[in-house]
Amino acid sequence: MVYVSTGGEREKTACEVSIELLDAGINYVELSGGAFSETLLSDLSELKEDINFQIHNYFPPAKTPFVLNLGTLDSEIGDRSISHVEQAIQWCSELGCTRYGVHAGFLLDPKVDELGKRIPNRNLFDRDESIEIFVRRIKYLAGLAEKAGITLMIENNVLSAKNAFEFSANPLLMCDPNECQEIMSLLPHNVGLLIDVAHLKVSAKSLNFNPSRMFDLCHKKIIGYHLSDNNGLEDSNMPFTEDAWFWSLLNPDVKYFTVEVYNRSPIQLLEQANLVRSKLKLSD
Repeated sequence: MVYVSTGGEREKTACEVSIELLDAGINYVELSGGAFSETLLSDLSELKEDINFQIHNYFPPAKTPFVLNLGTLDSEIGDRSISHVEQAIQWCSELGCTRYGVHAGFLLDPKVDELGKRIPNRNLFDRDESIEIFVRRIKYLAGLAEKAGITLMIENNVLSAKNAFEFSANPLLMCDPNECQEIMSLLPHNVGLLIDVAHLKVSAKSLNFNPSRMFDLCHKKIIGYHLSDNNGLEDSNMPFTEDAWFWSLLNPDVKYFTVEVYNRSPIQLLEQANLVRSKLKLSD
């Protein structure tokens, strides 16, 4: 299936974006981000006969924004992050979703306005402690997801050039192939790896590894892809082309692909989705 993300629209609700996508002929939608609404679940429920929904990371959006971090050592942020995912799993059940994707954890707690930007240097959590608590939380959430018939996906993080320069050590979990393989080996059977190729492109440049190694080392755990492109320095959610670097590395049998291109019209996003189907010879 080829989904289109609602994550590029911050001022509209995911329901409003979903209607725009549906009007353009897109009926596979990954719900991500967007504006808060008290009636969002009921509004989306009215569309589930026409749209196949999946849910990703910071969705549903909180009334008071916060940064979701399942790797935090701050108990308050950790509890809030777990509560968010618990709610997301509940919404998956309400909307007929079969998957929920969440970002790997951070070794610090960014502020909301720091996301996607340079994060000022600060003390980092101990990496081993953060991995241990991240794995523990994911195991708990995987148990809830399994009871609901939902597969969890963990998305690789992106280390931008600016943040690689700012910190003496990588402040994020699961940017490189070795750590992705290490952590995924500790997780239950209903947890897979969601590879964001744009994140991978940037992290590979910042950490100086060949991005193809991620596919070689983790291929048995990869169950989904997020697709966009960038200049290798930061995650800018730009469109991809027929000549994009990643096509030959994708496994079409995975059957879960999301166009995560921002600031484009629904028609342009439909063209991106059709390009994925064409390049990978997908039938949906």
